[in-house]
Amino acid sequence: MTLATREALLAFRRAPMLSALSVTTIAFSLFAFGLFGLVALNIREALSKLEDRVEIRAFVGDGTAIESSAAALGDIQAFPEVATAALGDIQAFPEVATAALVTPTQALERARSELGEFSDVFDAGILPASIDVRLKPGFRDPASVRAVAARIRSYEFIEDVRFGEEWVEKLYQIRNVATIAGTVLGLTFALVAVIIIGSTIRMAVLARAREISIMRLVGATDSFVRRPFLIEGALKGAMGGTVALFLTWATNEIIGRVVFSAEFFDVRLSVAGIFAGALIGLVGSAVSVGRHLKSV
Repeated sequence: MTLATREALLAFRRAPMLSALSVTTIAFSLFAFGLFGLVALNIREALSKLEDRVEIRAFVGDGTAIESSAAALGDIQAFPEVATAALGDIQAFPEVATAALVTPTQALERARSELGEFSDVFDAGILPASIDVRLKPGFRDPASVRAVAARIRSYEFIEDVRFGEEWVEKLYQIRNVATIAGTVLGLTFALVAVIIIGSTIRMAVLARAREISIMRLVGATDSFVRRPFLIEGALKGAMGGTVALFLTWATNEIIGRVVFSAEFFDVRLSVAGIFAGALIGLVGSAVSVGRHLKSV
């Protein structure tokens, strides 16, 4: 154990109440940050599930007949050769995750299943065959969807292409707003945590002002004096992050039992949160010590 680490640990023993107050203050500031992160995580998950529903539906023209019983079962080979080849081309698009053939019979069954109250409206042969296309993550923005839809529309046997353009536009706008708001608020919470941690370290510097003066008299450099405070700030940040993580988990459990179930941070994010607390503690200490060491 280095001298700086030992001095940082001794600071907890010299002023246990101040250390406990510091860790508690840091924990609650990071707890607010954790709650915001939890909300942001669940918003992202909800938007991701909505993005999974982005789909392009290309309707096959009436002239492209499906004539065999195998077609009614969705057999691709029952399609005319040109349509089958086009389906293979669409599946090969770099933006496309899946491209599935939907026969008129399947379209009718799906419509009756999804719109049960209107099932008597749908008669056999009323719905056309279609090719349903789902896109890969990263290609679900309006520009990518429009580009793929335009390429599919270029096939002669495609009568119409629909993908809910207005809905895709609004979804993308919501995602952008959520990303910007999340970044701004996240940085704000992090800044508040840095300020709070810096204030607690400042109290520790002032409480040990006489000791620091003596150390300087015997030739201690600023970096030597600063090092224990930086380690102390990192330790307090990590401890506060751990407490904040527990409080966030407890809050999530209570909300899950009383209101609705929500996603929680996975192990990777949980560990990253603790390290983030240590980093914020280190930064807060560096800012505070650098500013106030001159006045001691």
